[in-house]
Amino acid sequence: MLAKVTSGATVGLDPVPVDVEVSIESSGFPAFNIVGLPQKGVEEAKERSRAALKNSSCDFPQRRITVNLAPADFPKEGSSFDLPIALGILLANKEILADVSDSIFIGELSLDGTLRATPGVLPLSFLAREKGFKKIFLPKDNAAEASIIPDIQVMPLESLKELVLYFRGAREIKPISHNPLESLIESSEERGIKEYVDFADVKGQENSKRALEISAAGGHNAILKGPPGAGKTMLAKAFASILPRLTVDEALEVTKIYSIVGELTPETPVIVTRPFRSPHHTVSRNGIIGGGNHPKPGEISLSHRGVLFLDEFAEFPRSVLESLRQPMEDGVVTISRASGSLTFPAKFILIASQNPCPCGYHRNPKRVCVCSPGTIMRYEKRVSGPILDRIDLQVSVPDVDIEKLTDENVVSESSSMVRGKVQKARDIQSKRFSGRKITCNAEMGSRDIKKYCPLDKASKDMLFLALKQMSLSARSYNKAIKIARTIADLGGSENITSNHISEALQFRFKDN
Repeated sequence: MLAKVTSGATVGLDPVPVDVEVSIESSGFPAFNIVGLPQKGVEEAKERSRAALKNSSCDFPQRRITVNLAPADFPKEGSSFDLPIALGILLANKEILADVSDSIFIGELSLDGTLRATPGVLPLSFLAREKGFKKIFLPKDNAAEASIIPDIQVMPLESLKELVLYFRGAREIKPISHNPLESLIESSEERGIKEYVDFADVKGQENSKRALEISAAGGHNAILKGPPGAGKTMLAKAFASILPRLTVDEALEVTKIYSIVGELTPETPVIVTRPFRSPHHTVSRNGIIGGGNHPKPGEISLSHRGVLFLDEFAEFPRSVLESLRQPMEDGVVTISRASGSLTFPAKFILIASQNPCPCGYHRNPKRVCVCSPGTIMRYEKRVSGPILDRIDLQVSVPDVDIEKLTDENVVSESSSMVRGKVQKARDIQSKRFSGRKITCNAEMGSRDIKKYCPLDKASKDMLFLALKQMSLSARSYNKAIKIARTIADLGGSENITSNHISEALQFRFKDN
């Protein structure tokens, strides 16, 4: 007796169909074997499915059962094969007579037969639609996540017994209606802003706020450097409130990553606001870039299309910081293992903050620095030149004037006001790069700069002078032009002028 049920797995971020083939043989000693490169979590499905079937009032055959997960040339991991294995046993044992060729099944079984949420549902929903399946059966807690995919019936399940009754015609399962992602993004826009510090709550620091406005508008990396208590961390947290809204395609990309790592919940089934990740400086290299025996996305991929905030930048291990160089440049990270390599997206905005020295008061006019010159030099060398060269905006955050800190009449722009300007600039860039893989100015290459950033004579002369006096690298030269392009977009200017160039150059000093 043979039965076949279709399920799926993810390799990196890519979904792959998996045929769960179940054979029940009448000869031989009773046994239960799973083949097809199952990992430990899949092997344990034997005990979960056995208990779930018995506790769902179904017969578990005391015969030789063989389950094959095809294709067998890549490892299978996780608990999402529990449901298709149990269903395959029921079909092979003739307890259910049904045609399941038009459906995909995924879900983890509890011992009592109830279904628990499982990671990776969104990519498998994409797979089901692309392969022409009509239905996808999954745990109820995953239904909202899958419902954003149109043209497929999402069938939510609470238990294995409910599925058995459905195929026996004794119970109806109502599919979840499609939930357009556009409406979810619009409804969450204001709610997402209120979760963060408002720009109006940050006293003073107009230059730093302007730099972060430019960073959000063009997707540029930024580092905030200043003494303790100046407001660097507060500025970074406020930065999240001025980011432009996610596009539908970006929201799908981000949600797919979070689905695979299992960070979606029934309360947050879809990521509709830009991620803001802030790992501690004790994080490992694998924690930042991803990895493991079976590679998973790291913090730079979890902050894809959002923000990676690294507080106390110089306290991170040098190996961790150096591992950021290639992803910051390419927007992807490739993790290689003996069994193959996987590529994860990593287009994030890096916001870093650090003190100028261990005590925090180097070159501070109000406090005396107690660090020796050698200590300061060693501290500065923790962040290499190549990393700093990849950070577009290098901003000095001085102490806040007492008058501004205590004056209640000082009114700053709110996050919603700044976000409105940022969104207009991003809309200009979306129109400019329509049909391209580029989404913002920071992603432009040298050819794109020539095409979209023509300079007049005054601007070229200013840049030429800056190259000589500031000893800018070729990368810094291009970054200055891209920053100027963003400043022009914020001002609604079609052309880049010398004023835009001069403002961009002030953020390229390493000790400004």
